[in-house]
Amino acid sequence: MRRILIMLALICLSGLAAIPALAGVKLGNPQVGQAAPAFRLEDQNGHWHTPADYHGHWLVLYFYPKDFTPGCTTEVCAFRDAVIKLRQSGADVVGISLDDVKSHAEFAAKYHVPFPLLSDARRQVAINYGVLTSAVGMHFAKRTTFLIDPNGKIAKIYRDVDPEKNSAQVLSDLDTLKKAIH
Repeated sequence: MRRILIMLALICLSGLAAIPALAGVKLGNPQVGQAAPAFRLEDQNGHWHTPADYHGHWLVLYFYPKDFTPGCTTEVCAFRDAVIKLRQSGADVVGISLDDVKSHAEFAAKYHVPFPLLSDARRQVAINYGVLTSAVGMHFAKRTTFLIDPNGKIAKIYRDVDPEKNSAQVLSDLDTLKKAIH
């Protein structure tokens, strides 16, 4: 068990750059300018979310590997600390991992997360967004962030993100992208 926890911590810290995709699973490959893949997922409070719920707003949709691991905790806290500025810029924040609703509820409570953490336990959303991967026989989402514009199109994709700096990158790019479409 200790070995698995150490492996998960290393995976989260490494940004998952060297882990291959699952054999036999056809991953989606959404691109900038395309409509964001649809989904319907439950959050830590038992509420259901779809991309349509965010129509008219920018959406920061970030995938992360696992609740309670070091890199994922750093990332959720960075987005938590930036959420007011992101909301003032017209963006909502949503996190997604393969963890179940109960795990998300405990993670959100422990770190005072003020935004939805969605459970993709069936892995379909991670597949559709092209972020599902595996290691040591375990499946998880690669650390990837999608910035989705108010019309539901992908405006920017951040791959292999630094969990500490991603929220600041998104905030900076959000201001630039908003100016470009006005």
